[in-house]
Amino acid sequence: MAGRASTFVIIRLLPATPKNFMRLFALLLSLCIGVFASSVFAQAAPQTPGVAAKAWLLLDASSNQILASEKPDERIEPASLTKLMTAYLSFSALRQKTLQLTQSVPVSTRAWKQEGSRMFIEPNKPVTVDELIHGMIIQSGNDACVALAEAIAGSEEVFAQMMNREAHRLGMKNTHYTNSTGLTDPGHYTTARDLSILVAALIRDFPEYYPIYSQKEYKYNNITQPNRNRLLWMDPSVDGVKTGHTEAAGWCLIASGKRGPRRLISVVLGTTSDNVRAQESQKLLNFGFLAYDAVTVYQKNQTVNELRVWKGEKNTVRAGFLEDFVVTLPKGQADKVKAQFISQQPLMAPVQLGAPIGTLKLTVDDKPLGDYPAVAIEAVPAAGIVGRAIDTVRLWFQ
Repeated sequence: MAGRASTFVIIRLLPATPKNFMRLFALLLSLCIGVFASSVFAQAAPQTPGVAAKAWLLLDASSNQILASEKPDERIEPASLTKLMTAYLSFSALRQKTLQLTQSVPVSTRAWKQEGSRMFIEPNKPVTVDELIHGMIIQSGNDACVALAEAIAGSEEVFAQMMNREAHRLGMKNTHYTNSTGLTDPGHYTTARDLSILVAALIRDFPEYYPIYSQKEYKYNNITQPNRNRLLWMDPSVDGVKTGHTEAAGWCLIASGKRGPRRLISVVLGTTSDNVRAQESQKLLNFGFLAYDAVTVYQKNQTVNELRVWKGEKNTVRAGFLEDFVVTLPKGQADKVKAQFISQQPLMAPVQLGAPIGTLKLTVDDKPLGDYPAVAIEAVPAAGIVGRAIDTVRLWFQ
């Protein structure tokens, strides 16, 4: 589908004032969040299957589109799904080299005495960061979480502050953490939407560690425990992610599967049993893969349009996308996508690589699908004083 969308250009002349530039920047920045018009999508969308859960969501990670959901912004208790953020910060520490996989971590009394699921670490017995990460992810060890939190931040309380800062940075607007494990606390909550944001970020940002989530068992201290994600045995396309359960939260599962180039993420919260959370997650993943297609409208660095640039070393700049631009559509709709490119002029140099310089409006059967920001896929430095002066004169006659 790449490059098949019909493209038009609309040039709108507005005064090149700082105020107008900031208006354009604010508009395009808001579009970056993934504005997705619902008119066509809702009319053509396949019937969503019933899901026996308190809240749920299905995300296509290829396009970052939510395909279906129920109560995505309702606060829930995350239980052990909390460990996804603990893992995210652990992976960040490894990348920043403030933590090493081979590093031995002391086991505090607090970590040793954690309630709930454990990997059974012991005081005065060396345990490495690598072992703790496997114990946290595969065995869902609360003791491993606390040991990692203390190794990274000095205390679990300080680590919880780091968790909240990271949640804010990722755009998780309705999440607050008070611990690293997911043990019940009134101030510890999240939503299905926020969890989908976190999981998508974890898979995207740390592909080198994500395969741990597909391991079916792990042995530590002569105790072998299975991964609680049943879909790892039921569906070969599923390679993660995490289960959770407390009496208040119910049985929860975030599952992710990849079939071909597409990756889907299902968030199923508050079911009545281990069996039900697996069945409902499988149902959602199958629905998403069978009922929808991910369509590459434009490939990474493909030129969507060339725009006039004033006062620059070059007279034009190429507009496009720095990553493959993908949208998800109900099956059979891919060939009906059309694109219209809208640019605000005049565009002044310097133009930075990745700067928003236009909007791509997509339609299906002439009905709006969504508005998406296009960016500069090359930089255009400012011209010298003579070039800038010549273009200043030319602009007087525009």
